[in-house]
Amino acid sequence: MKNVSTEDYLSVIYKNRNESGEIKPNVIADKLSISNAAVTDMVKKLSKEGLINYTPYKGISLTEEGNSYAKTLVRRHRIWELFLFQIVGLPWEKVHDEAEKLEHCASDELINRMEEMLNFPEFDPHGDPIPDKNGRIPVSPSQFPLTLAGEGAVVSVLRVNDSDNSFLAHISNLGIDLKSEIFVKEVINYDGSMVAECNGNTFTISQKTASNIFVESLSEKRSNTL
Repeated sequence: MKNVSTEDYLSVIYKNRNESGEIKPNVIADKLSISNAAVTDMVKKLSKEGLINYTPYKGISLTEEGNSYAKTLVRRHRIWELFLFQIVGLPWEKVHDEAEKLEHCASDELINRMEEMLNFPEFDPHGDPIPDKNGRIPVSPSQFPLTLAGEGAVVSVLRVNDSDNSFLAHISNLGIDLKSEIFVKEVINYDGSMVAECNGNTFTISQKTASNIFVESLSEKRSNTL
């Protein structure tokens, strides 16, 4: 198994690359809280190992081998997150950090057994897809940020941004979790915040918070069935 630093780099590249499959070195530095110089040294090393494509002053992308390895890492991480959430009972704002520690030391056999215990899940606690052992990735339903929902919209939560634990704790306190139905009662023009209702709670949600919650419209589904 490759060392933890290599695995962390590959995971960050995989999760944060753009639609063209590329990522800038400064994005990696920001995500890993390290210097740009350290990133430059590591990407040169990973390029020599055949895991990434790297041209100075241009974007970084994963090779076929690097992409396959990164998917394995993401699979491990997200299965650990779901195991800690569903079986151990940790709140969703705590599972990411614990999974970061555990994903590097589990055997493939253990990960496969955990997947079986969880009944072969397709998505982690935050709604991100879990690659299967053959690298196939489930197709995520069409979704959009809550900020695009207008007044009177009824939506269902499909995914949330898991990069900020305080954000996850905040929306959990509001009663929001995956598959929650949110009714947008009012959109405040001044700052884009919303007055919303979810699980019997009425609250105001900021534009920043809403932009990190991804939903599907239930209003359209219901109107299409009429």
